Amino acid sequence: YTSGEVRLWDTRTWDYTAPILEPMHGPGDAGPQPHVSFVRINSALAVAAYEDGTVSVWNLMFGREPIHHYQHNQRIQALALGSEGAAVATASGFEVKVESPNDRGFWQTTETFEIQKLVNFLNLVPDVTGSPVTVAAAEDIVYLLKADDPGKILHSVYGQPVTCLDVSAHEAAFGVKTFGWLLNEPNQILLYNLETSQCLKKMGNSIGDFTCVNLQNSPPNMLVTGNKDRRVRVFDIRKSESLCSLYAHQLGVSAVQMDDWKIVSGGEEGLVCVWDQRMGTKLWEMHARHPVRHVWFNSHSLITANIPDEKTPRGASIMDDDLTTHRKHRGIIYAYEFSADQLAVESVLPICRS
Repeated sequence: YTSGEVRLWDTRTWDYTAPILEPMHGPGDAGPQPHVSFVRINSALAVAAYEDGTVSVWNLMFGREPIHHYQHNQRIQALALGSEGAAVATASGFEVKVESPNDRGFWQTTETFEIQKLVNFLNLVPDVTGSPVTVAAAEDIVYLLKADDPGKILHSVYGQPVTCLDVSAHEAAFGVKTFGWLLNEPNQILLYNLETSQCLKKMGNSIGDFTCVNLQNSPPNMLVTGNKDRRVRVFDIRKSESLCSLYAHQLGVSAVQMDDWKIVSGGEEGLVCVWDQRMGTKLWEMHARHPVRHVWFNSHSLITANIPDEKTPRGASIMDDDLTTHRKHRGIIYAYEFSADQLAVESVLPICRS
């Protein structure tokens, strides 16, 4: 929250009060807490990065005090947490730091990488044995950061910035923006092999920028992308054309995820849509005021978050007389469950309930 609070919610129970995870208080921290800029969670850890460059790590099993805390000198631009295990990566200024516990359980900085440009996207490669491997996109360069090869450049084309990034255990997929002076090179999704550092595939050719890509949660050989041109596209990694293209959102797509038959997409206009990929039809939609910044689902539940772009609007202070503006400017998180047991007569599309 912009109040500096970090809360841990258990979405499996409806009447759950979320405990506040305490930040690491230094002596004389009496003033207002810095805003929280990023949060990440996996099965064992929760991590938050604050506007003042501090990072706190909590163990989900052991209470509310952080088990680890570290500091950057500047604002943090990106935060990554491994899907399993205990590695945290952060990017601030021209530095990427990787922190993880050693064999005895003491946290330490395992790697510090100096790079030439400011990082926009940062991911830890899942299922890596040994020291963590990080993929960082900094403007028009994509780095593969390993302990034994600190400055390895995976991809670099001058003046063609990377617009989104996702990694799986063996590949990295990212959107590249071209500036139209090469008419035969529209915006594309590039797929690289992380072991060989070879470009495996160039997919799509769109006038709009690719705004989001999901490779890690997609079925084998598939990936799903969202674009500023308002379309959601599904690609088979073995082909170059998209398998399906859904005209989804009025203001561009901001978040996507798919499984073997459905796609969930979120848009800048605040709409969440659930699609049947085989039929290319929309099954269900839900609207909230702010852009959709996060969608995540599994077989039985769906979590979406609508987060305002303007974090501190005028008239939104808790001290103001008019609290209606305050409420209007807040983001909202929804937890849905996919229900198969409802009767069809009860609702037109008995797919979700909030």
